[in-house]
Amino acid sequence: MVRALPQFDAEGLTLVGQRPPFFAYLRDAWQRRSFAFTLASHRLVGSLLPNRLGVLWIVIKPLALAIIYGTIFHFVLSGAARPADFVPFLIVGVFIFEFFTGSFGAGAKSITGNAKLVQSIGFPRILLPVAVVIEQALRIIPVMLLLAVLLIVLGVPPRLSWGLLIPILFTMGVFNLGVAMIVARLSVHARDVQQLIPIINRVLFYVSGIFFDVDGALADAPVLLTVAHLVPTYDFIAIARAVLLDSHDAPLLAWIAAPAWAIVTLIVGAVYFWQAEARYGLSE
Repeated sequence: MVRALPQFDAEGLTLVGQRPPFFAYLRDAWQRRSFAFTLASHRLVGSLLPNRLGVLWIVIKPLALAIIYGTIFHFVLSGAARPADFVPFLIVGVFIFEFFTGSFGAGAKSITGNAKLVQSIGFPRILLPVAVVIEQALRIIPVMLLLAVLLIVLGVPPRLSWGLLIPILFTMGVFNLGVAMIVARLSVHARDVQQLIPIINRVLFYVSGIFFDVDGALADAPVLLTVAHLVPTYDFIAIARAVLLDSHDAPLLAWIAAPAWAIVTLIVGAVYFWQAEARYGLSE
């Protein structure tokens, strides 16, 4: 392992490969927050320009998934596991889950995918996973607008509680950031982590009740039902459905667990990521 040469930024002398005190590190990151916003917006535009359909791909992907899963599970599900208002139930689950998977997958590559930048410029590396979550938040805006249109077309009447989706998504974004910071550092130590992410996403897809009613399916297994109610992705999806759909309520545990997951994951993720700050500037 060889140390990178000392590098300097435009605002002062910064040696790559050093870890500043935690709160000074956060303060420095906050002062440079515009870097994260600029990086996120440029990456978003850059990822869409080469495609002929451009920005439409942001909404085509989750919509296509909802159609595919809806068609398949419409004929598979029956009994207590089949939710009321199956189609609205499904598209809310798919669209909200997409916010997590985007942050999770891109977060894992936020450091390893920017190796030259990390080794060349001195800045708080935490801004890279922050930029990833900002980019995914920008992507979710047109997706949520499409979701609102689809719900109205499907006969779901708009109501004031729909406005609660904004703080719900913000809280989920905080959770996503914590997860992104954790997997970003893990990927630096072991690139194999990136191979596990699709598997983890698939497991979470099924345990989060995207296409089936968790309460109905696990009504006879209270222990498993409680465990399911503590899955973070299930919590955010359940409370999103509760504010969007009249026919669905989220368990009280989900309302409590979702913000708790966000706060705990953010703190753990920030500290865990910061502890390896010195390593991000090293080449192997």
